[in-house]
Amino acid sequence: MKKLLTCMLAVLSVFMLVGCSNGNTPTDEGTDTKVLKVGVVQLAQHPALDAATQGFIDTLKAEFGDGVDIDNQNASGDSANCATIVSGFVNDGVDLIMANATPALQAAASATSDIPILGTSITEYGVALGIDNFNGVTGTNVSGTSDLAPLDQQAQMILDLVADVKKVGIIYCSNEVNSTYQVKEVERILKEKGVEVVVSSFTDSNDIALVCEDLCNQGINAMYIPTDNKCADYAATIDGVLREKKVPAVTGEEGTCKECGIATLTIDYYNLGVETGKMAIKILKGEANVSEMAIQYFPNPVKKFNAEICQFYGITVPEDFIAIE
Repeated sequence: MKKLLTCMLAVLSVFMLVGCSNGNTPTDEGTDTKVLKVGVVQLAQHPALDAATQGFIDTLKAEFGDGVDIDNQNASGDSANCATIVSGFVNDGVDLIMANATPALQAAASATSDIPILGTSITEYGVALGIDNFNGVTGTNVSGTSDLAPLDQQAQMILDLVADVKKVGIIYCSNEVNSTYQVKEVERILKEKGVEVVVSSFTDSNDIALVCEDLCNQGINAMYIPTDNKCADYAATIDGVLREKKVPAVTGEEGTCKECGIATLTIDYYNLGVETGKMAIKILKGEANVSEMAIQYFPNPVKKFNAEICQFYGITVPEDFIAIE
């Protein structure tokens, strides 16, 4: 009888242990082992956007390790795909969404007003989100980092590098609201400096070469290409036209300059992603409220030049410019 009672007590102890193991098992520190879920939606594959995403992911992994599950998806340049990807994140109940490029941010903001959203590679949040008199804080579930480099310095770069500039052409995709913002600002700045400006836009990527050629045929001495995803995707096409017409271009970011520009005032997109990751860490740890976080800007843009294209046009840049590798 005593042996039977001992056996029954042993079996009961096993069931109690099994019962205690159900649900979330505490860690050694007594905290919940919940794995954080972060969704990343990137508009298209491009060196600048890729670098920003990588900087973001590396920062979160360095902080949380296996404690964060990052679902990184690329929309292949299709805004409709951004909406589909974000809808999946919302259905999965992710803890945070990182949206890389303006169409991705717009899709995320339209999909949820509850899940924290951080943008990166966004030029102007007020324009992207339709906020009038934007003061740097959205007051909603959206914040992030901007890739805007000083446009007045980019405009001056054209005048400094291209001799006797009288007329500048600007090309951009009219579907990108942030491109529209840059174009208006650069056009205003150049006109204030006494330079004639001709602006042409496209909606269909098949029209890029034609629009670019038409601009060159209007007697422009130089071209400005803003931070524009479609222009970046088809920079090689633009370069072919510009070289044939002997028209040098200054660009809004390094990736485009590497393909078709003489120079750019650009930011470090990897470090921009790192800063976005640091913002995400504060949100995920409950140390900051996304609605109260100000948009962050890259503090020290860098002057860079394309040595091969500069040589083609016979342009010599000042010593403070860095060659694009």
